[in-house]
Amino acid sequence: MAGARALLRHCPLLLPQDRHGTAYEGFVTAQGRDFHIRILLPVDLQLKNARIECSWRLKKILHGYRHILKQRLHNCPDLVSFMVELKTVLEIALKNTQDLHIPRPPEYYSCLVRDLEMLGWNRVAYVDTGLTTVKLKAEDSCGRQHLITLKLNAKYPTEPPDCLVDFPVPFAVSWMPQNSLIDIYNQFLAALESLKEFWDALDEIDGKTWVLEPENPTRSATTRRIAIGNNVSVNVEVDPRHPNMLPECYFLGADHEVNPLRTKLNNNMHLWDPEISLLQNLRELLEIDFPSRSVLEKSDFAKDCGICYAYRLDGSAPDHVCDDPRCGQPFHQACLYEWLQGLPTSRQSFNVIFGECPYCNK
Repeated sequence: MAGARALLRHCPLLLPQDRHGTAYEGFVTAQGRDFHIRILLPVDLQLKNARIECSWRLKKILHGYRHILKQRLHNCPDLVSFMVELKTVLEIALKNTQDLHIPRPPEYYSCLVRDLEMLGWNRVAYVDTGLTTVKLKAEDSCGRQHLITLKLNAKYPTEPPDCLVDFPVPFAVSWMPQNSLIDIYNQFLAALESLKEFWDALDEIDGKTWVLEPENPTRSATTRRIAIGNNVSVNVEVDPRHPNMLPECYFLGADHEVNPLRTKLNNNMHLWDPEISLLQNLRELLEIDFPSRSVLEKSDFAKDCGICYAYRLDGSAPDHVCDDPRCGQPFHQACLYEWLQGLPTSRQSFNVIFGECPYCNK
């Protein structure tokens, strides 16, 4: 409680997102400005293994101080101490960083407006009031809508804008000082077509199976956890550059349920046909029909966690199942780990913990 009060005192806009104290989200304030930040801690709350997510603006300001922040994460004893250090570093960075909204010369605005007119205002989805951020929209050959966000600096068009896209692969712009937004837009369209087969494969999975995770996949997401039945699912990792090749498959569920599926996949791997769709290949290799969300209820094959009694915890569905065929109760990994750690009968070997099932005691 003392730590929580201290954190609230130093960072009143940073709030815990779960009861375990492993996720915090909100704002960090420096020089009267608020910057969005999210901090994710591992279950053991060790700062050295923490992950920090922040807005592009804060990321740009702290870019030259990343090694200092990593050092602070390793040395600070708790989150409160780190946030104090972070605010100090941010204050210094803001003083040493040129204002992100430095005045642009008149040539900048005339050039940008000319480029937008040549491109066509019908392709513009958004322009901010300072004319520093532009979002362009495009439709690929399958009718999917896409956006590219351009963040322009004061030296445009001598220097290219930063390009943000929802792609599963890096998007690098080829740029010369004589180029314009049309050149970026054409490169964006070419990249969309190069990813067509990848998105076709995942759209078919999303439309014809029950995808447990992610709930609302972005265009950059390369994994799908697909329901099979009886608390069994398969996690599929698709290579965006080779979407028609055999993906990485990881089965989740009780051993007696998933072992036959692993055997079928290994025995039928040679039958993979890159000329047919990824989903059809998976059906034929595993010799199953994936259940559709439209014809089944969640209760038919997906149960809530046996510890927290919720289906989703921090966006994740239960992914560990009791191996006893008569039980098969699923659990969230975080819930199960915390439960087993509290049992005096549990034992741990390296990074694996062994203990009794909270449901059947096996």
